[in-house]
Amino acid sequence: METLLEVGQVVNSYGIKGYLKVVPLVDKKEQFESFKKLYIQNNNKELIVQDVKYSKDLVLLKVLGIDTIEDALKFKNLYLLANREDIVLEKGAHFIVDLIGLDVITQDGEKLGTLTEVLQPGANDVYIVKKDGKEILIPAIPDVIKKIDIDGKKIVVKLLDGLL
Repeated sequence: METLLEVGQVVNSYGIKGYLKVVPLVDKKEQFESFKKLYIQNNNKELIVQDVKYSKDLVLLKVLGIDTIEDALKFKNLYLLANREDIVLEKGAHFIVDLIGLDVITQDGEKLGTLTEVLQPGANDVYIVKKDGKEILIPAIPDVIKKIDIDGKKIVVKLLDGLL
């Protein structure tokens, strides 16, 4: 299991004091208030979070040692990571990285394929399941997703009429 997970992408600097403008990749941007340390992709350099602000759907982060626009711009387009244990999930939620690769089976035991991607178009997630080069789109709603068993490496689904 991965211990560091992507939680945001730096898209620019903000202001003259070195704030990072971040697109959050977590369910609730307020999650950033609980992060004391973040890491930069590739080199896993530790960043100490000093301040968190918001601007529309973006998170504005002040990080120790990044004090100018020029400093902040060095992080543009890089991803921020957090320790898995520092990320709070709502009850019944799972990390997407843990779902990818799970077998998707019906309640009758028929294997539909392997979960390869999770789309997040809006109201609910959509699971992309592949088998023999074919894709099946499955809505991640309680009427369809009956059980997610990370340890058992499977997702049990109930197919609604017209779904396939």
